[in-house]
Amino acid sequence: MEWLEKLATASIIAVTAIIVYAIVKNVIARLVETRIRNREAAEPRIDTLKTLLSSLTGYVIFFIAFVAILREFDVDTTGILASAGILGLAIGFGAQGLVSDIVTGFFVLLENQVNVGEYVTINGYSGIVEETGLRCIKVRGMNGDLHYIPNREIGALTNHSRGNMQALVDIGIAYESNVDEAIQVMQKACDRLAQDMPQIVEGPNVLGVQSLENSDMVIRILAKTENGEQWAVERALRKELKKALDEAGIEIPYPHRTIVQK
Repeated sequence: MEWLEKLATASIIAVTAIIVYAIVKNVIARLVETRIRNREAAEPRIDTLKTLLSSLTGYVIFFIAFVAILREFDVDTTGILASAGILGLAIGFGAQGLVSDIVTGFFVLLENQVNVGEYVTINGYSGIVEETGLRCIKVRGMNGDLHYIPNREIGALTNHSRGNMQALVDIGIAYESNVDEAIQVMQKACDRLAQDMPQIVEGPNVLGVQSLENSDMVIRILAKTENGEQWAVERALRKELKKALDEAGIEIPYPHRTIVQK
């Protein structure tokens, strides 16, 4: 009779653990999906976080249930708990790097710091993110190099793909040129380009003389663009400004070079 009572209690504990796990898993799924989809995160990111959180929660719940069931059958669980603690310490000391990668990667994913396809700079490496994971981030450099960056080594992460970007161009004109005329010519060219390029969000605006160099006066032009379009806008600006200055007879001098006699 006593064994039947213990068996019934053990069954209740097991069923309760399964129900609790199902509820917690459902809550985790909803929380993760709501939080991350509001930030337009990729589906693989959501699946990764749900799987990780659900697995960790399941291990804890079922381990507690297992220990409780053993106690119902008068099994001394002190040794099991001690062994679990020792095993946890061993894993912690033996795989510190891996654990650090996973923990850091989890928060990078949870906080939506970076997504696949975005242009980032991590620890001095710039490029397009090809893959984000719990162990490392893969960044493809502009020259084609693929950088594998362990999550634990992420000291500084700059995401260049959030919000509008700036296109900045400096054009030098000769000292003999009329500055006011040059600025007017360049601004007209900028206004024409703004009509032809929908990628331009604001500007381009000629800010004025930025610096006085050895052989020229540097005039700065600034525009706001859609994300990822700043380089194309800068190239188009240089082309149109060069054409406009040539047509107006305004000289763009060659850079001053010092020739060293050998």
